[in-house]
Amino acid sequence: MSQSVAPAAVASSWRESLRLYLDITRPRVMALVVFTGLPALLLGKEAWPSLGQTFWVLLGTAFAGGASSAFNAYIERDADARMARTRRRPLPAASVVPGAVVAYGAFLTVASMVILYAIGGAWPAFIALATIAFYVGVYTIWLKPRTPQNIVIGGAAGGTAPLIASAAMDGSVSLGAWILFLIIFLWTPPHFWGIALYRKKEYEAAGFPMMPSVVGDQPTRWRSLAYTLLLVPVTLAPWALGYLSVGYGLLAAGLGAWFTWIVVDSMRAPSPRRDHRVFAQSIVYLSFLFLAMLVDLALQAAPLG
Repeated sequence: MSQSVAPAAVASSWRESLRLYLDITRPRVMALVVFTGLPALLLGKEAWPSLGQTFWVLLGTAFAGGASSAFNAYIERDADARMARTRRRPLPAASVVPGAVVAYGAFLTVASMVILYAIGGAWPAFIALATIAFYVGVYTIWLKPRTPQNIVIGGAAGGTAPLIASAAMDGSVSLGAWILFLIIFLWTPPHFWGIALYRKKEYEAAGFPMMPSVVGDQPTRWRSLAYTLLLVPVTLAPWALGYLSVGYGLLAAGLGAWFTWIVVDSMRAPSPRRDHRVFAQSIVYLSFLFLAMLVDLALQAAPLG
């Protein structure tokens, strides 16, 4: 005698599946990546793009980021199972089938290409595809298990949202978009080395040669400071080149001084808690920096309305 499945149970199953597949894309990381693409849609423009253009460009960018995360989750599923930080993710927890995650990544890749090609032509679609290939092939498969410079080089994949956005709007990548890319590229090492210091034993158990395990904790903190000191003047470039106002420049300088102090404090009194604070506050720093750009651009555009 057959039994029907209750509609509530079906709905619950669908919600759980959606939650798991959303989790595979690492939505918090993806949201930050997409957010960094927003200013590139507006820098140097006399008129803002339509809400429709903005939505589709950001959706295509988000799908590219989600595809990268899905393929990364499949490749690193065994390593993730050895780390407390990642062992509850859907694949190491055996909540989803590995082959389904690969298919999911392929679907997101194709969807990203189609959307970006429809909105901006070949260039944004190509940059998105190159980002996925670089993140999966160069960073995940080649760099991460082999060299402590994995984050430094692999960080380039995290900074391409402004390049995609600019290419979609202009058919080419503007100087302003390249500056935003460089900001994210230089921000990435202190951000990830903070968590690498805090989770040092876990990364060692997973077999990844992160910088603290190779050169030591304090030398890693010195490297974080070096990248931070390179980062701060680059964040002032949008003001120096006339893209943004002096108000943004003052905010960027203040935020840079604050984040530099966070890094210096982790060196002055080393502890896992301070290393984790560098990681966590780096996200706050980048978010407020790009928010300052958006507010400045909005104020510039206000008289045009």
